[in-house]
Amino acid sequence: MGTACIEKRGRLGGTCLNVGCIPSKAMLHNSIRYHETKHDLAKRGIDVGDVKLNLGNMLKFKDKSVSALTGGVEYLFKKYKVDYIKGTGSFLTPTSLSVTPLESGDPSEVHASNILIATGSTHTDFPGVEIDEKVIVSSTGALELQKVPKKMVVIGAGVIGLEMGSVWSRLGADVTVVEFLGGIGGVGIDAGTAKAFQKILSKQGIKFKLETKVLSVERTGDGAKVKVESSKGGKEEELDADVVLVSIGRRPYTEGLGLDKVGVETDSKGRIKIDSQFVTNVPSIRCIGDVTFGPMLAHKAEEEGIAAVEYVKTGHGHVNYDAIPSVIYTHPEVAWVGKTEESLKEEGVEYRVGEFPFVANSRAKTIDDTAGFVKVITDAKTDRILGIHMIGPVAGEMIAEGCLAIEYGASAEDVARTSHAHPTMSEAFKEAAMAAYDKPVNF
Repeated sequence: MGTACIEKRGRLGGTCLNVGCIPSKAMLHNSIRYHETKHDLAKRGIDVGDVKLNLGNMLKFKDKSVSALTGGVEYLFKKYKVDYIKGTGSFLTPTSLSVTPLESGDPSEVHASNILIATGSTHTDFPGVEIDEKVIVSSTGALELQKVPKKMVVIGAGVIGLEMGSVWSRLGADVTVVEFLGGIGGVGIDAGTAKAFQKILSKQGIKFKLETKVLSVERTGDGAKVKVESSKGGKEEELDADVVLVSIGRRPYTEGLGLDKVGVETDSKGRIKIDSQFVTNVPSIRCIGDVTFGPMLAHKAEEEGIAAVEYVKTGHGHVNYDAIPSVIYTHPEVAWVGKTEESLKEEGVEYRVGEFPFVANSRAKTIDDTAGFVKVITDAKTDRILGIHMIGPVAGEMIAEGCLAIEYGASAEDVARTSHAHPTMSEAFKEAAMAAYDKPVNF
């Protein structure tokens, strides 16, 4: 099929590569390296001199990573003969778009028999709070701070808030996270895992105010004041901050698309309505990713993109939403896939749980990185794995085995009887699976 991609940013890769997943992981990784060098190397027999943060170079490293990957996508476009149109697209008809060039020139028209909307998401604004990306920032601004704030208040204890809070905490900021709900981690996280995760982050110095409502955020000279109170009512409290990160979620981005011109339907949350084959109510227009239903994850959108094109080309495609993993890239990392205990209780499914702590894992002990555990949830009658939840040094890598187990309908015994290299972190998964159907060997 002849294919064209209209992109208004001027760099390919969307939110993930430009201002999301990729730059944040560069900052997370390098802030961990800085913190370890400053606080952890001496006990490992590595003496270093005066350790200083060069934030400018750290930001340049982040930008270099972004440029390399966005450039890589542009190379792939050329390799596979995808037309890259730099500009803003808006529907004229169900099979045509008006494109305003990014730099200059008159609008042009692009015609296609199949149009795929993949415009992603943007940050959700907090009512009455103006984000200036200097003092009151979104995740985009939090990746561009030119100095480490003495005090940072993070509004929202979801994935983005915890990751960015972790970065600046490790670099020296006093971080307080304010969350309306009673737990951290956002949508889909297992309640027990969330509680354990909060304890670990609290030990690292991050403060939490849960079940707390933000009343207002006001600029005060070079900083800001955040007024809060208990979500159950009570005395107001005022928090001073040099930087306030607003991370209360993301919303579908459809501004300027002209959906109303062609009658594409959205729901009350602005998500584009689709059927099981990603088709909107307008047959020639399909939709994937953050701008429609489901978790706002780049890898989920990637799977949907492949499936949507397969539907166009062959008439069939598939995405197993039960096998889409989620990861929080703090240290330790948190990862999960499949069902939680809470969801299974709601569904009335009998289940078993097997857990294994990293403190009993030889590789984790060897490198003195033992915080966390692996938790495997299985069907009590069939032993089929229904969910995996973990906190650990490389949980984001280890969760892939859990995705594979769920995709292929593996039982806990299947995983437990599969040899895992020793010594590796992955042995904790094997032991947790053993605990789910029988008992672990090493705990």
